[in-house]
Amino acid sequence: MADALFLVPLAVVLSAAALIAFLWSLADGQYDDLAGAAERVIHEDREHPLPGRSLRNDIACQDGG
Repeated sequence: MADALFLVPLAVVLSAAALIAFLWSLADGQYDDLAGAAERVIHEDREHPLPGRSLRNDIACQDGG
């Protein structure tokens, strides 16, 4: 019983903190553009390839040769 007197208020405090953090991120605009990040991954900038790779190698791999 003594454990419940400690754990129940702890659970309430942690739940309230999680709810406050969620509402803060919602008000801050964290979830405004959910599709934007996915689109940026798909349509990445090919002007600046990763170090060690060149655009010519990527095109040769796509052509099968």
